[in-house]
Amino acid sequence: MKAVVIEQYGGKEQLVEKEIPVPEIKSDQVLVELHATSINPIDWKLREGYLKEMLDFEFPITLGWDAAGIVKEVGENVQKFKVGDRVFARPELSRFGTYAEYAAVDEHVLSHLPEEISYEQAAAVPLAGLTARQCLVDFAEIKEGEKVLLHAGSGGVGHYAIQIAKSFGAYTAATASGKNKDWVEQLGVDRFINYQEEDFAEVLNDFDIVLDTIGGEVQEKSYNVLKEGGRLVSIVQAPDENKAGELGIKAGFEWLEPDGEKLAQLANLMVKGEMVSKVGHRFPLTQEGLREAHQLSESHHATGKIVITIPS
Repeated sequence: MKAVVIEQYGGKEQLVEKEIPVPEIKSDQVLVELHATSINPIDWKLREGYLKEMLDFEFPITLGWDAAGIVKEVGENVQKFKVGDRVFARPELSRFGTYAEYAAVDEHVLSHLPEEISYEQAAAVPLAGLTARQCLVDFAEIKEGEKVLLHAGSGGVGHYAIQIAKSFGAYTAATASGKNKDWVEQLGVDRFINYQEEDFAEVLNDFDIVLDTIGGEVQEKSYNVLKEGGRLVSIVQAPDENKAGELGIKAGFEWLEPDGEKLAQLANLMVKGEMVSKVGHRFPLTQEGLREAHQLSESHHATGKIVITIPS
């Protein structure tokens, strides 16, 4: 099968197109013929070698941890899926990723893909959507009527977080650049903050939840908008728990735990029209396509999600 792999750490030029064997599935896995995947920052961070202490994979490594496609084969212990099912998933982290025509995916991370949702829309969701959900629902325990600040509301995690928060009946504020104002407001955000013109810490206060996707100074200033009993959750940098304790704030860092049942809940939001994927960019599963996609993701100027299309 065709795949785009890396054989050493480095820049985007390390992404090379190769023919590799179709994965052999284990008893609790399915083989998915992939129709789309997407790009996340973990892809190029791992490619650069930033995560090699945490994820010590052997080369070659196939990057990519979003999957949408059709089940082609099922393991003997698989109960919930059959050949021909439309599915999507955030596979477990391994060196056998989804920049490929096929992927072996564990049953427990897999979800059925409703007919109403396209493969491109689905492929954009798993890693970013589940991250947003885990932060807001599992960590912050979001409730109706709460005030939620979402940093980088035009990004992958941010744009799903706005919609998930709105589905709970929360009041949402989001930071983003002015060029993204119109479409971010279309997601239902109540207060748009153009970070190039406004300082969120000066115009917001008494918030219940902050989702930090940026870190550094942005995270530091985020304490100032939270009320006592508020929650600060970050996906980029562990918050200062001592400072949080002094302020009466719950703070933590979240690393995604993939879960097929929780992914199904996001699919249900999409079917009900309460959540959409903003697919801002599409590239083919080729060496040049992946290199361009990584360059765009690294620029931090992508609009919504970057999707990789995989012809059947």
